[in-house]
Amino acid sequence: MKLITTRIPDVKIIEPKVFGDERGFFMETWNAQLFSFLGIKADFVQDNHSRSVKNTLRGLHYQIKQSQGKLVRVTRGEVFDVAVDLCTSSPTFGQWVGEYLSEDNKRMMWVPPGFAHGFLVTSETADFQYKCTDFYSPDHERTIRWDDPTLNVQWGVDNTDDLLLSEKDKNAQSLEQAMAELKEHY
Repeated sequence: MKLITTRIPDVKIIEPKVFGDERGFFMETWNAQLFSFLGIKADFVQDNHSRSVKNTLRGLHYQIKQSQGKLVRVTRGEVFDVAVDLCTSSPTFGQWVGEYLSEDNKRMMWVPPGFAHGFLVTSETADFQYKCTDFYSPDHERTIRWDDPTLNVQWGVDNTDDLLLSEKDKNAQSLEQAMAELKEHY
């Protein structure tokens, strides 16, 4: 496995070794010992799988309690995946990292606890799978606007009218509105 450090050192890109021939391929997607050696120590408690159509934007989601670390990957299609540092004492607070994850490049992204997470589907459909270090807690889930001007995430979309958003994501708060709660928990 190859570990790629991003401009936010806590967010990592993992390129697994892929063994393939005319029959298909094999790759290891999680190995606690190897990932620990690479600096990713995580006890996963939940796996999730979502399927979305092109132009679906999900996020930027996080939990104020039971903060989740996520190991994310795409098994069909392609997404632009984004992690935003919400740790108010961090030197990279409010900064984001984006990476294309696809069934072709087989890359994974480690999104540590204390980060908001979201993705935009760039292919016709995408299957997105991720492991979580804590359980989903609807009472503690929060969302920051995908288009928050303070964050200035560059989603690479020309026409935002084409985006498909849930009501929760359409009505998300700004980073400024989230600050008091973030300071209390992160």
